Amino acid sequence: MDSAEKLQIEIASLESVLSTLGDKLLSFGMRLLAAMVIMLVGFWLTKRLMLAIKRGMERRKVEASLSSFLLSFLNVIFKVLVVVVCLTTVGVQMTSIVAVLGAASLAVGMALSGTLQNFAGGVVILFFKPFKVGDTIEIANGRVGVVKKIMIFTTELHTFDNQVVFLPNGTLANGEITNLSLGEVRRIDINISIAYGDKVSDARKVILDVLKKDKRVLIKPVEPQVILNNLGDSGVELIVRYWTKYENVYFSSLELRERIYEALPKKKIKFPFPQMDVHIIK
Repeated sequence: MDSAEKLQIEIASLESVLSTLGDKLLSFGMRLLAAMVIMLVGFWLTKRLMLAIKRGMERRKVEASLSSFLLSFLNVIFKVLVVVVCLTTVGVQMTSIVAVLGAASLAVGMALSGTLQNFAGGVVILFFKPFKVGDTIEIANGRVGVVKKIMIFTTELHTFDNQVVFLPNGTLANGEITNLSLGEVRRIDINISIAYGDKVSDARKVILDVLKKDKRVLIKPVEPQVILNNLGDSGVELIVRYWTKYENVYFSSLELRERIYEALPKKKIKFPFPQMDVHIIK
């Protein structure tokens, strides 16, 4: 075989390789294009499906806290399924996907143990229902707000100064929570001090008159009270107790403090100042 024939054979072999490579690239490109289309359509369908599920839950009047959690969970599941379908369309074998997902789950589970704890916390919150969407809660650090959403990993809380706080569900499930919305009424205690020498009975009458004029102050389960709590270093310490609906707790306490502060001096009842008696022994 001369050199010309060898060259022709090599050229023919190269053309065959290039043709095969071109076919494979074309086939892969078509699969990749199809996967991209599936992903776009899949995410669009997921969005439409989530809206339909949300409307269905609203028609069936599913509890808001359960609804927000399920919608968040289903949204993640549907998007993962779309990604898996795209990978299989490109040509990735299902066994490979399962193996990768298994290894990834183990790695992610070890790295994101706190996140998994938050997921478990969300399930606990929905199952035992220490609070629900719309409730006003106070958490361990003293932050108070209204629950707007309960999602897979976090709970969205809106404080009264219009801050949006995202709380980890794991911390909420394992921490102390005060649900201010449970029970229609709450007792409020206001600390007031008057000067020594002023009559407690006079101060009590003035304070009770202020409370009786406020419609937010309830007479049930117990009528308003003014109790002598302690004889302090500088003054006589009183506790003003009254009951009100939980939505009136914050503003009623602030406004009544101001009214009591303005009413007592009009009856010549003085507020104490820090003082110290010094006795000189000759």
